[in-house]
Amino acid sequence: MVKVLFVCMGNICRSPTAEGVFRHQVEQANLTDQISIDSAGTHAYHVGNPPDGRAQSAALKRNVDLSEQRARRVSADDFLAFDYVIAMDESNKDDLLAICPEGYEDRIHLFLNFSECEEIEVPDPYYGQGRGFEIVLNLVEDASNGLLKHINT
Repeated sequence: MVKVLFVCMGNICRSPTAEGVFRHQVEQANLTDQISIDSAGTHAYHVGNPPDGRAQSAALKRNVDLSEQRARRVSADDFLAFDYVIAMDESNKDDLLAICPEGYEDRIHLFLNFSECEEIEVPDPYYGQGRGFEIVLNLVEDASNGLLKHINT
């Protein structure tokens, strides 16, 4: 079983979107018995809350349901439990490195390193207007495809 954890700041926009999209792709590939997926945040602002309504709405338009997810904070134990700890941006990666037990740093990755896009970070759509959540979904879908290919090789 390969275990994947997606991480953003509050675990209500980007990382639950990544969890939902990647889970959907894993289900479509009939790999649910081989890949386990979760998400968390580097901060505890929204612990216990569902994903942002805008993230849920945008995801549902692509047949991805985020409604059962609840925000939680990442912990040092997650580095022992997960094979991949996937950060949405450099700031979250730095926060993860700060709590990562020695010897587990190689489990931390930037999500868009698995994509074919030119961007380096998944932008935080929380305070934005307009198409921010759609842009996040586009980036997440591309990176999820790349991550799935990476895991399957």
